[in-house]
Amino acid sequence: MVALTSVTSSGMTLDDLTRVLLIGSVVLLVAVAAVRLSVASGMPSLLIYLGIGLALGNAGAGIEFSDASTTRVLGYAALVLILAEGGLTTKWSNIRRSVAPAALLSTVGVVVSVLVVAAVAHTLLDLSWTISLLLGAVLASTDAAAVFAVLRNVPIPRRLSGMLEAEAGFNDAPVVLLVVALSAQGLPGAEPRPWWELLGAVLAELAGGAVVGLAVGYLGGVALRRVAGGSSALFSIGVVTLTVLAYAAGAAVHVSGFLATYLAALVLGNMGLPNRTSFQSFATALGWIAQIGLFVLLGLLADPLRLDEQLGNAVVIGLVLLVLARPLSVLASTVWFRMPWRDMAFLSWAGLRGAVPVVLATVPLVAGTPNTGWMFDLVFVLVVVFTIVQAPPLPWVARRLGLTEPVHSIDVALESTPLVEIGADVLTVNVGDESRLHGVAIFELRLPKGAMVTLVVRGGESFVPEQHTTVRHGDQLLVVTPSSARQATEQRIRALSREGRLAGWGNSASERARRLGGNPRRLT
Repeated sequence: MVALTSVTSSGMTLDDLTRVLLIGSVVLLVAVAAVRLSVASGMPSLLIYLGIGLALGNAGAGIEFSDASTTRVLGYAALVLILAEGGLTTKWSNIRRSVAPAALLSTVGVVVSVLVVAAVAHTLLDLSWTISLLLGAVLASTDAAAVFAVLRNVPIPRRLSGMLEAEAGFNDAPVVLLVVALSAQGLPGAEPRPWWELLGAVLAELAGGAVVGLAVGYLGGVALRRVAGGSSALFSIGVVTLTVLAYAAGAAVHVSGFLATYLAALVLGNMGLPNRTSFQSFATALGWIAQIGLFVLLGLLADPLRLDEQLGNAVVIGLVLLVLARPLSVLASTVWFRMPWRDMAFLSWAGLRGAVPVVLATVPLVAGTPNTGWMFDLVFVLVVVFTIVQAPPLPWVARRLGLTEPVHSIDVALESTPLVEIGADVLTVNVGDESRLHGVAIFELRLPKGAMVTLVVRGGESFVPEQHTTVRHGDQLLVVTPSSARQATEQRIRALSREGRLAGWGNSASERARRLGGNPRRLT
């Protein structure tokens, strides 16, 4: 059996370093190659990375690893980088309208989910209320990365993608605070804290984390803009370092460092800093490394020989999450916004779990909370089983609910051209099978001033369009637009996709809706 030696151990030799680098390099290369398999199968790559960890563990290659404390520490470090990447690459314009319902999903929804899971666990698994609430808190956090990995080629409305993205960025913070507090409350001799006192402490830490994150993000961004040199690489290091500083500053003053990290990254990513493409690419690379390392580490910590002992309980609790807790949390959080039932149904099914619940399952182990040794195994099995159950049908669910859009536009990051300096953005537009852009000539698009279609990809071949070139289903259009007109360009393309070449004229649905004060979709 090969022992996994700690890097911090004084006994580490060059031979140990060679083995660590060899294993680490092979794991990363396999993980990179596994992304293709993930895309082809429609399964989030997290399952492949967990499988790599299991294959390397004591039931596979024989690497022994059982240190829950190290897993929690490294897991927190990975989550900081993952949250930083999420905030830096999120556009405020995409989530602005989703922030309010996402904030409720991350607070009210979390409470509802915790209470429902706790009630069932207390009844069916014969657990104490403290341990039942702890299990509910561990399982309350969702993972947007898993959802977007599955929906990579299924464009859903921004109101939904923005809500899932914002919810995943926000809900880690309150969930971590709840898990830590409940783990401490479950220790022998600990005095039970009233629910209102626990809730008040969580809200206070969240408010403090928000203040720290916004301050570090804005002030750090202003300072970095003034003092940083012309190197995009150094600037990228500075931006990511600020997000890590936000976590450290928040944790140092005993407020939510995770919320501080996400908000600082969100501010930095949306304040018009130079070299945006570079620091976003750097953060994305670090986020991938953090995810791969985290999932492999969690796979190493799991013991396949005892996972089957928790299969039955994991299925029961997972079903409670899927058909009861998640729908009720979505209903309680979004009913105030008159959200259509189709949106609520999709959000309920899309509540995938990822690395965060598995990491948080190590918290009571490290704290020494009695009667929690089984929790890591149950959560691990639940995440694996219900990712397999929920992920593959997710594109079908979106299409079945009529939530896919006929046209989809995404930003294109170009390293070779200083787009920030010339004030330009590049978009790709995928023309879906139901889009009414089909048959519209380039000159009929009437895009905002300065915006133009520079390239068309059709049937695997690309060409420069002329004014009378007509758009077809399945085309990919490369659109260059001034940054100031990007939003107007996207709105124009979406209107054309819904209404065809007459979009914007007096007899179009959007114009009739504007006059009547109604919803364009109700008039078509």
